[in-house]
Amino acid sequence: MSCYCYILECADGTYYTGWTVDPERRLAMHNKGRGARYTRTRVPVKLVYVEELPDRKSAMKREIAIKKMKRERKGKLIGREVDR
Repeated sequence: MSCYCYILECADGTYYTGWTVDPERRLAMHNKGRGARYTRTRVPVKLVYVEELPDRKSAMKREIAIKKMKRERKGKLIGREVDR
């Protein structure tokens, strides 16, 4: 079963990275305040990056790798130059 690693841009301009089997459903959960604790106070959030992976283990590894990236690298990954 395919899984997805995703990046959300929060209302305060920060990024949140996670994984899911259904990116659109997960985005709706985050925006309803039922997603991760981090995003609950930073709604609305928008989906800015999705990467399909073959399985859950791969998606979880990719999530960890993205979370270790600096903001500038995440900006390049999603196709944006990031100002600080």
